[in-house]
Amino acid sequence: MATATTDALRVAAVQFRARRDDLAASRAALLALVEQAASTSDLVVVPEMAVTGYVFDGRDEVRPVAESPDGATFQALSAVARRHAAWLVAGFPEQASQQLFNSALVVDPAGALHGVYRKTLLYDADLPWAEPGDSGYLAFEVAGRRVGVAICMDLNDDRLVDWLRSESIDVLAFPTNWVEEGSDVWNYWAWRLEGTDTALVAANTWGTDRGVSFSGRSAVLWRRVVRAAARASGDGVVRASLPRQ
Repeated sequence: MATATTDALRVAAVQFRARRDDLAASRAALLALVEQAASTSDLVVVPEMAVTGYVFDGRDEVRPVAESPDGATFQALSAVARRHAAWLVAGFPEQASQQLFNSALVVDPAGALHGVYRKTLLYDADLPWAEPGDSGYLAFEVAGRRVGVAICMDLNDDRLVDWLRSESIDVLAFPTNWVEEGSDVWNYWAWRLEGTDTALVAANTWGTDRGVSFSGRSAVLWRRVVRAAARASGDGVVRASLPRQ
């Protein structure tokens, strides 16, 4: 069972590529990695749209795979969180009445749904189907640290950076599907966090999804320095311990 200490926060980022042709198999493969990560971590972050994959043609294609916040993905994550007393943050396509959002679940160590964050700044691939998020940025506390949640493109939004500063966010849980742009993604993420004291736990996908290539390289940054990171390809778990700032 993961037990938080007063000295270091144990975090993990799960790097994962969805199995789009079999959602049940995709969820099972993801959960195996989350289980592995949660067994030694206080906070686990999972990629954006982790089970389903990211690139969709429109709303009609997303609706069959979208879920309510208490749907199958939450139910499966809830059991893992409860078993290991860990916080989990995981991206999913949210169905809310007739609206669709690119969202992230926050599951507490008791397995309860603590909250849902809806992506504020949409990327081009979101526009065919997702509504701009209306939840506002989400924060919670883990082992005496303020943890915030943002999704992928949000990191390009100065409003997020201002919020990190104003709310004294210690750690940003960051589900992402960061595309491959031919540059050092870690340096870019660190640059976006300049002027903050916020560590980053970035869980990314990898490979190609309908012609779009993703960068992998999930990472934990502390004081804008990489403490642990994944390769550009392959599923896996990245772990680090974050001292107090």
